[in-house]
Amino acid sequence: MSFSNWILFALAGFGLALTPGPNGLLALTHGAIYGARKTISTILGAVIGFGFVIAISLFGIGALLQANEGLLVLLKWLGGGYLVFLGIQVWRSPAIGSAESVNSTLGGGALFRAGFLAAVSNPKGILFFVAFLPQFVEPEKPLIFQFLIMALTYMVIEFIYEFVAAALSGKIQPLLKKSGKNFNRFFGLVFIAIGIFLPLRG
Repeated sequence: MSFSNWILFALAGFGLALTPGPNGLLALTHGAIYGARKTISTILGAVIGFGFVIAISLFGIGALLQANEGLLVLLKWLGGGYLVFLGIQVWRSPAIGSAESVNSTLGGGALFRAGFLAAVSNPKGILFFVAFLPQFVEPEKPLIFQFLIMALTYMVIEFIYEFVAAALSGKIQPLLKKSGKNFNRFFGLVFIAIGIFLPLRG
């Protein structure tokens, strides 16, 4: 994976991590209830879950590459179309509301499972990564190394984002309730731009 491609992936991954989703909301919720230190269990579960989802996604991409490298081009355009569609959905989605009440007696294992399941149980997660990752795959290079680089990069980004969200949950939640709609619209446009621009890179 070239350095320039990695930089672009890291920037896109950062934008993806900031997009409202179940794991971000879970980090905010657990951060408000348990504090940032205990919420690390939730975050680790989410990060490992995302690594699992990325592996499944790239497995499918690898199978396509073995069958026909030309299918990667088609997958990029189909994926780009899905990203545009997802951007429209994010634009139209309601603002993030207040955190739901959670049983305050949950231990570290239960928090870990909650984060992991939130990452892997959403079917849109796999669909998103199947659409997102091909934009950065370089077919002439070994897929396993690209997988390791992309997975570790995104997992680190996601961990940092969720920990910051948990640590600042008391301040972030009122802001999201007040201006969450504009937040959704901004990142909806980010998804749409990614869906249009990345397949055109060739």
